[in-house]
Amino acid sequence: MLKRLGMLCIVLLVSCTGLPDNVEPVSQFDTEQYLGTWYEIARLDHSFERNLERVTATYGLNEDGSISVLNKGFNTEKGEWRQAEGVAKPMGSSDIAHLKVSFFGPFYGTYAVFELADDYSHAFVSGYNTDYLWLLAREPDVSAEVRQRFINESQALGFDTSKLIWVSTD
Repeated sequence: MLKRLGMLCIVLLVSCTGLPDNVEPVSQFDTEQYLGTWYEIARLDHSFERNLERVTATYGLNEDGSISVLNKGFNTEKGEWRQAEGVAKPMGSSDIAHLKVSFFGPFYGTYAVFELADDYSHAFVSGYNTDYLWLLAREPDVSAEVRQRFINESQALGFDTSKLIWVSTD
């Protein structure tokens, strides 16, 4: 019984760091260029960001080479700012944009950048399955062209873009 439980835990941990079908993380990823603050433009709903607006993610480099993560957003229902601190690490080669992120001890989830502007002005990010999707940008807004490309590419990969939340940034 204990052996089965251990195997189940391993399967669950590994499954949360996989990738959705056909999602390919970008290569030639420059971690240092990705550091800094990103604005959340759109996302699929999930409990840990429910009712949050004005959401940002700030990434920094830790002494051990891992990436610090600080997510902040304003909870419109409670009228207060919320934040979560975590750590991200490459899943393999550091030049592939497939990271594992943890906000809760040894439990990690996928953070995969599947489109990244050449100037690092916007990023399309997936979790381990098609329930997790984000459009991030260096500025609080993106062009209509970037929004439409995000919708088109995400739909083609199996994400339900009809459920996207377009985040208020002001």
